[in-house]
Amino acid sequence: MLFFIFCFVGWTWEVMLALITEGRFVNRGTLHGPWLPIYGTGGIIILTLLKKLRHRPALLFVGTVILCGCLEYFSSWYLEITHDGQRWWDYTGYFLNLNGRICAEGLLTFGLGGLAIAYLLAPVLDNLLARANRRIMFIVAIVLLVAYVGDNIYSSIVPNTGAGITDYKEPGSSVESQRSISVDGPDNLMHTI
Repeated sequence: MLFFIFCFVGWTWEVMLALITEGRFVNRGTLHGPWLPIYGTGGIIILTLLKKLRHRPALLFVGTVILCGCLEYFSSWYLEITHDGQRWWDYTGYFLNLNGRICAEGLLTFGLGGLAIAYLLAPVLDNLLARANRRIMFIVAIVLLVAYVGDNIYSSIVPNTGAGITDYKEPGSSVESQRSISVDGPDNLMHTI
């Protein structure tokens, strides 16, 4: 259940950012449902792999930055490789970015988010879920899992792409949108439309 809650919280975060910065609803991520698996995975690895660091907030922050940075970098690379060069995010132009896949601002946000997960969100959710009816939680978990797997299958055929999702404006450019398209192989990925 925590995985799905973190996926939904991440999706809500990204949708709210798009509403604030772009003034429009954007269904972020590769999937079509209201979840971003990178946030669910990140939340779970913070809680499991960094459990021993919970009594040391500074180390937990650093560990979260490293783990989530690796997760985001690998996810960006994997999605690009498996979707013919399509990119779902590009931090080119951001401070301390690495190949446009991760940047200092995002890593700082993940570090703070990791602290919020470990010290606030997970304990509250754990208490709420412990009080919930186990049969109902089991049914909800199965329904969510079936919907999630179905969304993954559908989205592997028809990925979520388009305005606000896979288009980028080059810093300092007057071009309204830029989309990653593989035309002549990996050396020719970015084309201005």
